[in-house]
Amino acid sequence: MNVLKRIDDSLDLPEEERLILDAVSALCRDRLQPNAAAYDLSGEFPWDNVHAINNLGLNGMFIPDEYGGTKTSYVSYLATIREMAKACAATAMVWGTTFHAVKPVIDFASKEQKQRLLPNIAKGGLVSLCITEPTAGSDATGMKTKFTPDGDDIIITGGKTFITQGDQADLFVLFGKWSEIENDKAAISVVLLEKGTPGLSVVGKEDKMGQRACSTVSLAFDNIRVPRANLMCEPGDGLKILFSALNKSRPSIAAHALGIARVAFEDAVAYINQRQQSGRNIIEFQGIQFMLADMATDLALCESWLWRVGRMIDAGEDDIGIEASMLKMRASDLAMHITTEAVQLHGGYGYCRDYPVERYMRDAKITQIYEGTNQIHRQLIGRSFIEK
Repeated sequence: MNVLKRIDDSLDLPEEERLILDAVSALCRDRLQPNAAAYDLSGEFPWDNVHAINNLGLNGMFIPDEYGGTKTSYVSYLATIREMAKACAATAMVWGTTFHAVKPVIDFASKEQKQRLLPNIAKGGLVSLCITEPTAGSDATGMKTKFTPDGDDIIITGGKTFITQGDQADLFVLFGKWSEIENDKAAISVVLLEKGTPGLSVVGKEDKMGQRACSTVSLAFDNIRVPRANLMCEPGDGLKILFSALNKSRPSIAAHALGIARVAFEDAVAYINQRQQSGRNIIEFQGIQFMLADMATDLALCESWLWRVGRMIDAGEDDIGIEASMLKMRASDLAMHITTEAVQLHGGYGYCRDYPVERYMRDAKITQIYEGTNQIHRQLIGRSFIEK
């Protein structure tokens, strides 16, 4: 365990960011972790946790100062999302999704759009990133949602599925196709849609295996009319916005997955240090020690890569798509592996709700699927070595 703590302690955060992380750790210990099992069982949206997060002003971590935030480093954000995921994976995804969705607004929206929309998010508003459709999962170019210009307005028709917190969000960063552009890739555009807009409706909520308190819904757009001022950038700029957004959100998913992996590992180590079989603590058996050695080594390597990629983003490097794919793929696979082994190390108790490792295992699975399945990431990484 000491080697993992040394990696944590090696994070070179400014004092004010370290203080934020300390406050988050206290919040996780006192509120998020004690509530996690109940929220998982009920599937209710974790509003108490969200309000507690807002009381710390944590949305301000990713909003620039001029729009009401107190922007911190990306590494600090990754450390915070990992800490939250250790306590309650569902709550961590609620907060993380707002970052994933608002980052393209920060990077690409006009000054007028930022002035109009970002202050509310800095105060604690929720944002949803709306990309996936029944015909457009890993291949976003298959989306059917349409943006049709009509004078000074845009008419939106279509629908989205698997939208995180889409029933609770204050703002939707909506990807669709500009009707006047025929090419599938070139037509992708982005419209900013606000909560309560006539024609926007929630048409279904998923009953999920894990991260149950973070709602996942389907949305319908019934001839929604919004001002053209809600178009982000120009028609057809959506694909570059999408790729930029994913390069920033995939390391966040990795941090989320590593939080789940880390708490599962720590719980398993604590359990086998006190559980006995044949008159010996389970941890004293060589076969068990081999399991721990493999898990701890993989965690140390993956967490070190997490901070490396985070520092690349803080340094302003843009061409990080492959590094982000490697990180997301390996971290999420590791989360699934370690949570499965944690259940195994708990024996029959690991299969029961009396111990949280069964929840960790359910929470971990989705990290291999969203933000691009790991099969897609392996393809992206492999393709990068083709000599042109």
